[in-house]
Amino acid sequence: MFSFLKKTKDVISSVVTKKEKKISKDLLEEVLLEADVSYDVVENAIYFLPASNMVEKKDIKKVLLSYFKDMESSQEVDAKPFVELIFGINGAGKTTTIAKLANYYKKNGKKVILAASDTFRAAAVEQLKRWSDKLSIDIVASKQGADPSSVAYDAISKAVAKKYDNVLIDTAGRLHNHQNLSNELQKIVRISNKAKEGSPHRKILILDGTQGNSAINQAVEFNKIIPIDALIITKLDGTAKGGALFSIAYTLKKPILFVGTGESADDLVKFNKEKFVDDILDEIFISE
Repeated sequence: MFSFLKKTKDVISSVVTKKEKKISKDLLEEVLLEADVSYDVVENAIYFLPASNMVEKKDIKKVLLSYFKDMESSQEVDAKPFVELIFGINGAGKTTTIAKLANYYKKNGKKVILAASDTFRAAAVEQLKRWSDKLSIDIVASKQGADPSSVAYDAISKAVAKKYDNVLIDTAGRLHNHQNLSNELQKIVRISNKAKEGSPHRKILILDGTQGNSAINQAVEFNKIIPIDALIITKLDGTAKGGALFSIAYTLKKPILFVGTGESADDLVKFNKEKFVDDILDEIFISE
C-alpha cells in the first residue's frame, strides 16, 4: 500500500461505511468527488462504465487505469549525461524534490551534479548547497542575480568533461512577471542544448499535491512556456486529495514519475499506476 494515501483513504472510508462487491454509481460518484477527482473526470468515468447501475471493482479499475495510459511515454533517453530541467512554482517543494531525485540516482549508482539555476532567490541556492553537502553530491552555483542559463551551461559542461551520469537543473518558480519567467526558462533550454545537444532531455514539472485539482491550471500555464515531459507530485502524504492524480493524468496526459511523501532525502516513491488504483479501490470494494 502507498502510505501517502492514508488521508485520502480515510476520506473514502467516511463515505463507504461498508465495503461491498458492487456499489451503486451514485455512491461511486460521491466517493470519487470526496477524494478530489474532478467532476469532469468523474462524469467521464461513469460514462464508460457498463449500463447497469451497480459497479464492480474490475469495471471501474479498467476505466481509471486508462487515464494513466501515457505513463510510459517519457522514458530516459540514452544520453550521458542525462540532463533534467526541474521547474514549478515556489513552495511546491521543487528544491527538496531535486535533492530527493539526486539521492535516488546516487543510490542507483549514478554520478550526479546539481545546477543551482534559481539565482532569483539566494535562499534557493543556499538550500540546494545544504542538500549537496548533506548528500555529498556535486553542485555548480553562483551568486544571487547571476545568469541562470550560465549556471546550467557550466554544470552540463562539467558533467560532460567529468563523465557525470545525471544533471539536475533547479529553476526559479516565480519572477516578478510571467514574461520574465517565460523568457528565463526558454533561455535555459536553449543554452542547455548548446552545452550538450539534445538537453535538457527531460523537463519535469513539480506540482504540490495539497492543491489538488487547482494545480492543473499551473501545469497548463507552464506547458505554454516549455513543453512538460513528466510530472512529480509532492506533499501527498499531507492531503486527502489523492484522487486529483486521476484528473492531472487525464487532463495533462503526462507521465507521473514520482510522488514526494515527506521531508527526508528518501521520501520519494516511484509512481505505480496499478498499485495506486488498487489502493484507492480496495478502500471501496471487498477484495476478490
